[in-house]
Amino acid sequence: CARGNAGVKQLYDPDRLKYPLLRKGARGDGKWQRLSWDQALDHAAEQLDKIGKEYTRCGFLFMAGTDMQSTFVHQFAEAYGSYNVISHESNCLLSRNRAFLDTYGVMPTPDVLNCKYVIMPGANRFEALVTPDSMDLMTAKGNKSKLVVLDPRFTKTAALADEWYPIKPGTDMAFFLSLAHVIISEGLYDKTFIKEKTFGFEELREHVRQYTPQWAEKETDIPAKDIARIARELAAAAPSAMVYPGRRSSDYEDSTQIRRSYAIVNALLGNWDQEGGLQVPKKIKPGSMHIEAPFYEDNPDDRVDAGRAQMMFDEEGSFKHTRDAVIEGKPYPVKGWMTYKTNPMQTGANRNKTIEMINTLDFMMTVDIAMSDTAWMADLVLPAPSYLERQDPLSAFLAASTCSGVITRDPVVPAMFESKPVFWIVKELAKRLDLGEFFDFTVDDFRKAQLKKIPQVAKALKEDGVYNITGPSFGIHKGKPFKTRSKKIELYNTRYKDKGIDPMPVYKQPKTIPENHFRIVVGRNAYVTQSASTNNSLLWELEKENTLWIHPKPAIAMGIKNGETVFVKSPAGKVTIKARVTKETRPDTVYMDTGFGVLSKGLTNIFGKGACIAELLEDKADKISGNMAMHETFVTVTKT
Repeated sequence: CARGNAGVKQLYDPDRLKYPLLRKGARGDGKWQRLSWDQALDHAAEQLDKIGKEYTRCGFLFMAGTDMQSTFVHQFAEAYGSYNVISHESNCLLSRNRAFLDTYGVMPTPDVLNCKYVIMPGANRFEALVTPDSMDLMTAKGNKSKLVVLDPRFTKTAALADEWYPIKPGTDMAFFLSLAHVIISEGLYDKTFIKEKTFGFEELREHVRQYTPQWAEKETDIPAKDIARIARELAAAAPSAMVYPGRRSSDYEDSTQIRRSYAIVNALLGNWDQEGGLQVPKKIKPGSMHIEAPFYEDNPDDRVDAGRAQMMFDEEGSFKHTRDAVIEGKPYPVKGWMTYKTNPMQTGANRNKTIEMINTLDFMMTVDIAMSDTAWMADLVLPAPSYLERQDPLSAFLAASTCSGVITRDPVVPAMFESKPVFWIVKELAKRLDLGEFFDFTVDDFRKAQLKKIPQVAKALKEDGVYNITGPSFGIHKGKPFKTRSKKIELYNTRYKDKGIDPMPVYKQPKTIPENHFRIVVGRNAYVTQSASTNNSLLWELEKENTLWIHPKPAIAMGIKNGETVFVKSPAGKVTIKARVTKETRPDTVYMDTGFGVLSKGLTNIFGKGACIAELLEDKADKISGNMAMHETFVTVTKT
């Protein structure tokens, strides 16, 4: 992993935040005053107290990225009294989670290692690395597993696939409903499994009758004969066959239903709890230090983004809907924001709207390692240590081939400069807000509480540094009910029907791309972690600026040559960027890497380089989960 190997350059990055900084002047001007930690914490506590009294405790918003210390931000928000907590995951994978949870009652883990036939729609496992799936997929390929990739871009994963189809964006559901049509109409499913384990099969049979391969060919640009053949090959390889559940799923306004179509095809393969199929997650549940948070009588009844999505995860929220609510000041004002290890200025669609949101706030504080664009817009910036300098609590991880387990992290070197972990920061803030009793512990105490009921984990961590769950990873759900309303795999979801949602995925044609426009899509490569690593000096050597991928056919028609600067415009914003004329994208689709075109002058390697995709993306949302829908934007491209 390039990013893992370059981690040392995050530790020794000259651009690192070194001490607390207070904004002086207008937001985004980059004028800062150095503070001592006492001054910074006193100021933050004063603002938290002031906003809490004037706007209720829910007037302060908290947002944390995926990190082993994020739990402390959530715990602080709970003690402070705000239930307006959102995760960065509402910009990426919640529609996938919603879909599989509503089909199986749980988010399964894919046994890629032992799978004989993998269909991978959109996911890019050989560049957007996910352990262990990326390694397992490579091993499976060596063991003659077949890999079929659907992606409008020719990614590294597509390059190593047995078959690649540059599917028309927005038509994945058509492809999978057509697979279901072939599997059902030709009787290629496991009759016993379908009868015993699924609910709504007859309704599904009737529903997919219309979705023939000939019909799907017109929608997807994939030949009907290939769709039918893939369906038969997939069924022949079952149950060691799968539609890969994916990772990022923030693409369309019906993303949850698109992912439901993936889940339904998997169910038809009978691959549940099977080697090489979808498996029950075997997750250790560490203990915690439970707190009885104080009750704040003046708090509103619900989250600020409540009711804006049909079935939002309350514990994750929706960045898009929260941002809208903050801008509108409805249903109540939110005037404070704390972010930790997340950069919504680069990763949330429509950067101008994020700036608009920030400018409605009375106070914003950011805890981070570097001066990200989000930190650049904050009022108070607090320096955090890198992962190589921190002591962290335990974290359980999910994986099929490695059977899941538990890890922790201890510092390799002492924390540099004046950086402090977010645990220490929220603990100090709690003291200043008379909430010290809720953080009257150390990280060691927290670990002991986590390990109290799992002594075998404590022993393994001490001896090996990691705990892996042993035993079989399949065949463990036999005879058990599913955590769904029907106690079975729900091909037809009555809960959806009760809420006025289609109980089975209903295909709707994607919006037609206007003349002289392109659909812009998001994605990843092997050395850029969204926006967190673009300024890393080692990784920067691999990509010093991003480019706009555009197919030769439209490029030639517009007189655009490779390397020339072009002007890209959408309803959300406009950028200039160099063109990469390539056949590695569809003629109707353009693409650029995330993490460039930064506003922050504190990122010296990449400031002034490339363009920001978040500047262009419109902020649409998946109707069911509230997940940001990042593939719904059309752009124009012209010569500068």
